[in-house]
Amino acid sequence: MHIHKGSLYWPSTLQLPNRQTPIERKDTYDVVIVGGGMSGALTAFELIRQGLDVAVFDKRQVATGSTSANTGLLQYSNDIMLHELIEQIGEKNAVAFYRLCLEAMTDLHEVANQLPIDPEFIGRDSIYYASDEKDEARMLEEFKALKKHGFPCDYWDKETLMNKTGIDKPCAIITHGDAEVNPYRFVNGIFQDFENKGGHIFEYTEVQDVKEENGLLRLKTSSGDLHAKDVIFTTGYETLPVGERIGADINRSYVIVTEPLEMPPWYESAMIWESKRPYLYMRTTVDQRIVIGGLDESEGEMPLSESRIEERGEELKKQVQQLFPDLDIKIAFSYCATFGESLDNIPFIGEHPQKKHHYYLLGYGGNGTVYSMMGAKILADLLTGKHNPSAYIVQLNRTLESESDGQTVVQ
Repeated sequence: MHIHKGSLYWPSTLQLPNRQTPIERKDTYDVVIVGGGMSGALTAFELIRQGLDVAVFDKRQVATGSTSANTGLLQYSNDIMLHELIEQIGEKNAVAFYRLCLEAMTDLHEVANQLPIDPEFIGRDSIYYASDEKDEARMLEEFKALKKHGFPCDYWDKETLMNKTGIDKPCAIITHGDAEVNPYRFVNGIFQDFENKGGHIFEYTEVQDVKEENGLLRLKTSSGDLHAKDVIFTTGYETLPVGERIGADINRSYVIVTEPLEMPPWYESAMIWESKRPYLYMRTTVDQRIVIGGLDESEGEMPLSESRIEERGEELKKQVQQLFPDLDIKIAFSYCATFGESLDNIPFIGEHPQKKHHYYLLGYGGNGTVYSMMGAKILADLLTGKHNPSAYIVQLNRTLESESDGQTVVQ
């Protein structure tokens, strides 16, 4: 499956040495992680700190799948608003989930501070504006829900938003404690740290099957078999090597990255997104570029022609210039990328309900990196026998308040 197409910006920001020194693969590991992207990296980071013997397998080079196309906006808010999630799964569960996202933001910052490669992690506010007047009431209701439960945010009316940012929209919620990151440098920095601590990475090696054998799991790979006590699938939007994915939709989105600007383009280089769906979103980079995404389409396959990517890129540019009429931008990179969304707007994290020692971290949704950090913490607890009080919210086979049926992501 091709998960992105076009010209990618992030890989141009880091020159990597090839892993040419062969690693002597062990016959047995405590944990094998299948997938070397954001979820696999953060899970490996957490598990090796718990003293576990961990190996990561990827059928490509690590960080070259969805990580290379990740736009690197890190926010505790989700594609589904808190007050809407409360209606869906109940106040207790919805607030607990949002708090997990806020805690993950702190955890991501702590990870970034420990890496041998600068991940360009910068704390930012987010401007979440109402796309039109009909969303104004929803935005105010969301602000009240966030404030009621102690989430850091402010509300700007039309006049305040215009005076501070030049954005001519009805209102906005300003969330604090968010951040931007270079996802490619972040994941490669994590894996360098992981290897420095004795972890093993096997690139260009596909895990093809997993079977139980004498109390262990036997993993069949494209370069031979090995064993593990536990296996974790962090395969993102790829087809799972074992089992069938249900409860999620795979779609595609478009992104452009501009040429560098001479100065920050807007108020405090905040991250910006909007209330309509699909939504326009944007952020800046350390070299004063703008990363702009949106125009989601309900197809997972990449467009056949480069011209489609170029056309959608021009549409994104036009939308940004409508928001900021004085902004003169030129497109330097443009691409299309696959993304996944769960049907209930919550990621899938935990042990398979029928297959012991098979774990999953599938961070479907617009908040994928935050979900990856959340999942890494939860899985580290589960695999080391610690109780995690929030794991039930994201487990694969879940039934929460206000839901009539549970759902399972794989079978």
